[in-house]
Amino acid sequence: MANLTVLGALRGALTRQKALSPVGGTWRNAWRIISEPFAGAWQKNAEEKRGDLLTYPTLYACIYRISSDIGKLPFRLMQLQPSGVWSETSSSAYSPVLRKPNGYQTANQFRESWMLSKLIQGNTYVLKRRDNRGVVVDLYVLDPQRVLPMVSDAGYVYYQLQTDALNSLPADYPADQLVVPASEIIHDRCMTVHHPLVGVPPLAAAYWPALKNMKIMRSATDFFTNNAQPGGILSGPAGMTEADADKLKAYWNENFTGPNAGRVAVIGADVKFTSFAMKSIDAQMIEQMKYSDEQICQPFGMPPFKVGIGTIPAALSVDGLNQLYYADALQPHIEHMEALLDDGLKIDRPLGVELNLEPLLRMDEGKRAEVATKLVGGGVETPNEGRSRFNRPPLEGGDTVYMQQQDIPLEQARLNTIKRIEAPADPDPDADAEEIRAFMNTQKAITAMKKAMGAAHDL
Repeated sequence: MANLTVLGALRGALTRQKALSPVGGTWRNAWRIISEPFAGAWQKNAEEKRGDLLTYPTLYACIYRISSDIGKLPFRLMQLQPSGVWSETSSSAYSPVLRKPNGYQTANQFRESWMLSKLIQGNTYVLKRRDNRGVVVDLYVLDPQRVLPMVSDAGYVYYQLQTDALNSLPADYPADQLVVPASEIIHDRCMTVHHPLVGVPPLAAAYWPALKNMKIMRSATDFFTNNAQPGGILSGPAGMTEADADKLKAYWNENFTGPNAGRVAVIGADVKFTSFAMKSIDAQMIEQMKYSDEQICQPFGMPPFKVGIGTIPAALSVDGLNQLYYADALQPHIEHMEALLDDGLKIDRPLGVELNLEPLLRMDEGKRAEVATKLVGGGVETPNEGRSRFNRPPLEGGDTVYMQQQDIPLEQARLNTIKRIEAPADPDPDADAEEIRAFMNTQKAITAMKKAMGAAHDL
């Protein structure tokens, strides 16, 4: 059975190290804590929770779009050939864990979980599980709130883990001693503002605009719950006692608010109702929310049109839009994941892990056919390589690059050294002359015969 390395000899390893110190200070958890905006806010249902914030549509869409798009890019083990070309290969040491990272997740779910942890928490911790040979056979994405990076006095990095049955961490091991070295953890992190081992997620930068829009939506919900009737002031005649005012207020709240809002009220004694709350259109709610939505997209590198905000740029084609989204929102995460897997699995050249971008940048059928035709016609690909793009079987003779016969080397064209192709010399010129004389005699005979026939006709 596969087991975690270093855990069995962990006690001895730690005794040789000096004290371990947690890193990151108070910032590591500071951004996650959303305090009450005022005393007693939780009693009035006015507190803000990170879980509620993630349900805001634009923020949810940014996180889901990036994580799901990277999740659908398959891992490929590539090998550098002597010709300098990378080609897909397989290995008994690396291919199984790339195809099935652990027992409860597919490769797609593993990549999505990796990215969700990074985008929401700022850090992704992946625990390696090895077999008796020391080969990594499982990869587990850990809960970042249950992992604490630590640094020894000698400068070595360790990670303190809390027990987790899902990831097979031993429950009977003391929590304060369950420490593994950096060699057993793949640590991906966002921008490290305060410490090289602590990443700050884009969610931290998108917090305030998302919170503002959440409050606008909550206010709008309360407004329309009241049948779109704003609050106001009941004013009575001068000299009204406080007891009469309280009775009037209770009467109004009972009969003309909530589900009874909009009913006709008939009250004497010169009582008037004056609205004081602005309607949503007066507060320019749509413009405010659109501006905040664009601010939410900025930390993620997300083009707003990808989450339904604004209009699609008219100057860019569909391929250009996909390239813009890939370069701004996905490429840094993809490059980090590839490099970390190479390092974490100890994959050295000529091998390397690559995420296949074909599912992401897949073109329509007509565009794919046009590109394949140009690549084959230009000598970049063989016909069989072009057919493989459409899942077509190879053909006999299709592994050769074909070029047109009139194409010449550029060097010959520049130096004007193209050899003239001349007709081969006739091996027997006398025979050709004899054939020409015979042909001419035949033509003369035919001409004389025509003249004789014409004279006979005249007689």
